[in-house]
Amino acid sequence: MERMERILSAVAVVMENQAGGESLFGSIKIAVLPIAKVFTMCFLGFLMASKYVNILPASGRKLLNGLVFSLLLPCLIFSQLGQAVTLQKMIQWWFIPMNVVLGSISGSLIGLAVAYVVHPPYPFFKFTIIHIGIGNIGNVPLVLIAALCRDSSNPFGDYEKCSTDGTAYISFGQWVGAIILYTYVFNMLAPPPEGTFDIEDGNLPIKGPTKDGSPHQVPLLTLEDDVSIDSVASKKSKIKDFFIFLYEKLKLKQILQPPIIASILAMILGAIPFFKRLIFTPDAPLFFFTDSCIILGGAMIPCILLALGGNLVDGPGSSKLGFRTTAAIIFARLVLVPPAGLGIVTLADKLGFLPPGDKMFRFVLLLQHTMPTSVLSGAVANLRGCGREAAAVLFWVHIFAVFSMAGWIVLYLNILF
Repeated sequence: MERMERILSAVAVVMENQAGGESLFGSIKIAVLPIAKVFTMCFLGFLMASKYVNILPASGRKLLNGLVFSLLLPCLIFSQLGQAVTLQKMIQWWFIPMNVVLGSISGSLIGLAVAYVVHPPYPFFKFTIIHIGIGNIGNVPLVLIAALCRDSSNPFGDYEKCSTDGTAYISFGQWVGAIILYTYVFNMLAPPPEGTFDIEDGNLPIKGPTKDGSPHQVPLLTLEDDVSIDSVASKKSKIKDFFIFLYEKLKLKQILQPPIIASILAMILGAIPFFKRLIFTPDAPLFFFTDSCIILGGAMIPCILLALGGNLVDGPGSSKLGFRTTAAIIFARLVLVPPAGLGIVTLADKLGFLPPGDKMFRFVLLLQHTMPTSVLSGAVANLRGCGREAAAVLFWVHIFAVFSMAGWIVLYLNILF
């Protein structure tokens, strides 16, 4: 009898170990499958853009990117965020934009430390800080959440709730990311005093304080002269010039892009009960508009992944950063930044800043610190004259992010569940 009890207890231990292994395997499966889906769709975009197929040439990718950015992504944000948001939820979600700001600060500090260690070639010191500090808080998380929620074994519940909540949380932080991008990033990526990043191209004339300084200063100087001329007219002129100065300095035209406008409209209309009942509820008179946006928004994920995969067909290109700086940016962005983000989210949770019991909320916060470098920072770099180096960094960081994101998601799921 005693021997039989020992045998049964041994069998029970073996079964427990197998269950634990299945649990670990299940979490790895849940984490890796969304990355595999993303990689598959990117590879198809790469194949379509290759010279062997050539269905998606550079001009086609440009049109596809424009369609996603101007129509499909705003439709997705408007429909999902508008349905999920209320005034009370906006008050509860205040830490999402704060997390974006804290993530940019912590990432930039890590980037500063890394830049001091690796000594990137001149004039790419600030470039290195930015490409470590600014992550993709919008497109890639939206894709990952959609792929994760589509799996029936996902730990966040049914597909509709998982997808709507995840998309709403991600969209709620995008407007802050856009402000950071077109103010902080835009100014940090300003050309060096020589006026160009191609400083070895010889005998280019050294440009003075250039266009970035003088137009912003001219209104202030004229204001001082106008004040001494006349009172009432000069006050009106002063106010007008001040707003012009503010508009140009804050790059409001660049900030107010279609996805940001869609986020603001969704927050305003979704937070007012009358408009929510008029537009976003299934039996609302204007729900046909929201339903149309839902249909169009569903096309955003495949289109953006095809375009991203197609953009990788050009390869890393010729970059002046060098192997050491490029490797340091990739390592810092994908390996050093996420633990800092995990510390920020854990501390916020301990201090009671996060909604109690909302696992998806915490997961989205953690994802915001885990993403590769923002694709839009590459667009800003292109405007500032260092687009070639940005393209090289984005190419390699997205390749390695396939593996790093899978590992971090496994860790996050084990922490949350």
